[in-house]
Amino acid sequence: MSYCDIAPGHPFHGPYHDAEYGFPVRDDDRLFERLVLEINQAGLSWLTILCKRDAFREAFDDFHLERVARYDARRRTRLLQNPGIIRNRLKVDAAIENAKRILVLRKTHGSFAQWLDAHHPRDKDAWVRLFRKTFVFTGGEITGSFLLSTGYLEGAHEATCPVYRRVLRAKPPWKT
Repeated sequence: MSYCDIAPGHPFHGPYHDAEYGFPVRDDDRLFERLVLEINQAGLSWLTILCKRDAFREAFDDFHLERVARYDARRRTRLLQNPGIIRNRLKVDAAIENAKRILVLRKTHGSFAQWLDAHHPRDKDAWVRLFRKTFVFTGGEITGSFLLSTGYLEGAHEATCPVYRRVLRAKPPWKT
């Protein structure tokens, strides 16, 4: 079964599927949020992440890049003690480090979104190589899921899914 089959009507999957999944994202903080959530999903279910999303937003200052990039050892310790999020040291460290790396991309490309645009189009394997070189804790599944969810790779929705047409109207990068 596809996500388009199981998500509609579900209290967490439904709203995400219908309003976010596969739609283009241009805001750097929202792109960063998706990257952090995808990293935290590794080894867990997406439902677990969606259920903890509000706690993640609170714990990570609504994914404000400049703030997360300045997190110090004390803030990292508080994150690792927060039962509302995934308390995995490697994933917490990846969020902080990737925030710093995205700020560097802003200096060279203007924004995270513009960096993604500068490397588009690519196939998934090329994206994975680029993400592994640029970020930490980003393998094939994490990179692919991130790119699907933000509209850089085709395949988030089936062509028969009613949301598919809305995604197309939003002009996702994979369609351009």
